[in-house]
Amino acid sequence: MPSTTLLLALALFACGGETASEKDQATAQPNGQPTPAPDTTPSVPPTAIAVADLRAEAENIALVPSPAEMQKALEKAGVAGGLSALVTDRAFKMDVANKDIVAVRTGVLLADALLTVKDAPKEQLVARLEKVKVGMTALGAGPDIAATIDELNNKIMNDVASRDELLKELDELHGVMIPEIKYEAGERVVPLIQAGSWLEGSNLISNAILTSQKIEAANSLLRQPQVAGYFLKYVQVEGADKAPAEVLGQLETTLKKLQEIASKPALSTADVTEIKAQTDSVLTLL
Repeated sequence: MPSTTLLLALALFACGGETASEKDQATAQPNGQPTPAPDTTPSVPPTAIAVADLRAEAENIALVPSPAEMQKALEKAGVAGGLSALVTDRAFKMDVANKDIVAVRTGVLLADALLTVKDAPKEQLVARLEKVKVGMTALGAGPDIAATIDELNNKIMNDVASRDELLKELDELHGVMIPEIKYEAGERVVPLIQAGSWLEGSNLISNAILTSQKIEAANSLLRQPQVAGYFLKYVQVEGADKAPAEVLGQLETTLKKLQEIASKPALSTADVTEIKAQTDSVLTLL
């Protein structure tokens, strides 16, 4: 795992590889030569294989890391302060028929709340968590998530918990939110929530780096080409016939550019500026 393992608001990547059971599948013959394991790959159409591979890969990608991990990485890079002031007040509509759009919008709002838990004025933090609740409810989440957010907001407004304590509680909420929404609304919404969070996180972090002029922080926070690659594959396979052409085209262009930039050995001011511009171009379409 990379040292900061995070972020792009929200993007940790766990590298997959050959498992121990796969390595042990070959057994020795009397002559000492290994016997290859039989090919048990099911015969299914190529598209089905691609989608199945994407879903399997998604299980190995922690695209929404814990708030504590995010804060630790941001503080280490020296860009944790002032993020709240950089958040755009997005008036997203959640009462729309297209749940894919609701999922992406909810992911954006989730990033806004998680990335600003330490420095947002309490009224703003409460409003951001309330928007996350509205999005999750629109996606079909059960009452537990809403009740937990209500409890958190009550603590924030009444100053009965420190920001460190709130961060710990958001860690706990984070641990149950994604699995519950997957169970309640279906596995399709999870990568879309994660994509919204990652795009918004990338946008906020690139903006914070440019504002603070701590360009070196980009190398630990924004160089995650495998995450852009994952979302690019998801868009090309799962979203190819579902998203509006304008949105899909812009998203694919953005993801390719972000993957290209993130693959560089070191990022410059121009690279960070481009990351912000590219993510801006997608976020404005939501």
